Amino acid sequence: MDHLDQLENKSVHILREAYANLKNLCMLWSIGKDSTVLLWLARKAFFGHVPIPLVHIDTSFKIPEMIEYRDRLAMQWKLTMIYGQNEEALLNKITFPDGAIDRIQCCRVLKTQALTNTLSGKAKRYKLNLSNGQYEVDKNTEPFTGVIVGVRADEEGSRSKERYFSARDQENLWDIGDQPPEFWNQFKTDFPPGTHVRVHPLLDWTELNIWEYIERENIPTVSLYYNNGQSKRYRSLGCYPCTFPIDSEAANVTDIIEELKSGRLKNVAERSGRAQDKDDGGSLETLRKEGYM
Repeated sequence: MDHLDQLENKSVHILREAYANLKNLCMLWSIGKDSTVLLWLARKAFFGHVPIPLVHIDTSFKIPEMIEYRDRLAMQWKLTMIYGQNEEALLNKITFPDGAIDRIQCCRVLKTQALTNTLSGKAKRYKLNLSNGQYEVDKNTEPFTGVIVGVRADEEGSRSKERYFSARDQENLWDIGDQPPEFWNQFKTDFPPGTHVRVHPLLDWTELNIWEYIERENIPTVSLYYNNGQSKRYRSLGCYPCTFPIDSEAANVTDIIEELKSGRLKNVAERSGRAQDKDDGGSLETLRKEGYM
């Protein structure tokens, strides 16, 4: 069994453990490479069917190709697709692109608060109607108390402090020092009532592992990851006012794998194109303690 098989087996095991033990479970889909690999693994874990809703937090400032890709794949794979927004902030233009707040506050408002209220059912949820391809207000407002997330420990400093099953309180607040130990693939899955649980099946994967798996499995990904003739590509995807491409000639998955193996990017952080990370002191720990993805 090679390394990718080992990673796949562990991730599938964690997904099945989460599904068997946690109620009101959903999966966050950011549309990026990691959460798309997670989605692919979920389809493997449940024999081609994804038995839980996918949730996307749409800030309304995502790069258009990302939204087109989301809806096309959701229709093709018959996914239960839900999105949520902070509609009040968008209506009143309380955003960084509108000049009202800084980047960190914008992430807090359009991502963290939107996520908290979407998961709790306090905010409107919009569900994709697979019969007509349109989003409609979801009548189900029951809180999601278990959330599967595609974070990796090597991607950014605060993520390395996560557990596979990570407890939050009802407001999504994260106490880094109060987490259960996880030894020998034994995971704590019984939590007190009111606990919000984040599940991280990709914690052991690296950026290189993700792209090697995408190549092996032929997983469809957003075109933004590849050089389309301008010698630039996105290495990490987010909102267009705060996400910038890197210089790269990599035009396909094989090129990206070769680029990562070459060491050309070894001193360049994967999220170096995400401006909010720099504004948060070089990491996302402040935002993630508050419930950021």
